[in-house]
Amino acid sequence: MDRTGPAPDHLAALSEAPSRIGRDGVLRLAFERRGPRTVVTRCRSSLPLQVLAPVALDDPSAVVSILNPTGGLVGGDRLAIDIVVGPRAHACVTTPSATKIYRACGDAAVQHVDVRLDPGAILEWVPDHAIPFEGAAFRQRLDVSMGAGARLILVDAFAAGRVARGEAWRFKLLDSALRINDQHGSRFHDRFELGGDVRWSRLGFTEGASYFATVVVAGDVGPDLIPKITAAVGGSNGVRCAAAPLKSGGAVVRCLAEAAPALLEALDTLWSVARLALLGLPALALRKP
Repeated sequence: MDRTGPAPDHLAALSEAPSRIGRDGVLRLAFERRGPRTVVTRCRSSLPLQVLAPVALDDPSAVVSILNPTGGLVGGDRLAIDIVVGPRAHACVTTPSATKIYRACGDAAVQHVDVRLDPGAILEWVPDHAIPFEGAAFRQRLDVSMGAGARLILVDAFAAGRVARGEAWRFKLLDSALRINDQHGSRFHDRFELGGDVRWSRLGFTEGASYFATVVVAGDVGPDLIPKITAAVGGSNGVRCAAAPLKSGGAVVRCLAEAAPALLEALDTLWSVARLALLGLPALALRKP
């Protein structure tokens, strides 16, 4: 199931120079529905991107983990991830652990994720959070194109740095943009750009919380999703969440957490609530170390 047409711009622009080997990572994944299950029909990667074999779970989705065997991203790394989920296929893409972003002496590390969901397709994009070290610079773009009847659960989560080492908000740059389009045009567009020299933890920003996340649930879901989210995670265990409906169906949720375990627990709860409401499926227990 090869993607037709030219490669996306962020893939075509990557250099093939020997000096860029191990710095320009490419990952292409394609999923296809076969009978009651989804299978991976295309998998191509180059360092510093790699993908683990799909995990066999009691679930209709194909669960795939993306990892960086080099240990993390450094300044100047460029990652391009291209995912196609075929008609009525169901993919779940995650990571084995948090992503480390090391100090950048020059250019920022860049990651561009391009996703196409064909009609009736489902994607759960649920990576662990990213951790920008002191002096790190990171730019990320998430572009999702949704066909008719497609459904999406997406998590975009970050730490303010290596908090336990006193490095909160000491990165150079954290820039993340998320665009979701469907056949009618723009469905959701969100972007933030943070510089580490600003006290983002003050009142009106993250208000003392060192972990923050956005969760998007897009698709045909009932009006009771937001009350369920609020009831499940609102104001407990050092976590604050706010949810708002999306005009085309679904919701966007913002989360602030005081500690990593609290963030992970809240995101797991949000994912479970969204999964049941949007997909009619129970929580999925990923096998992580």
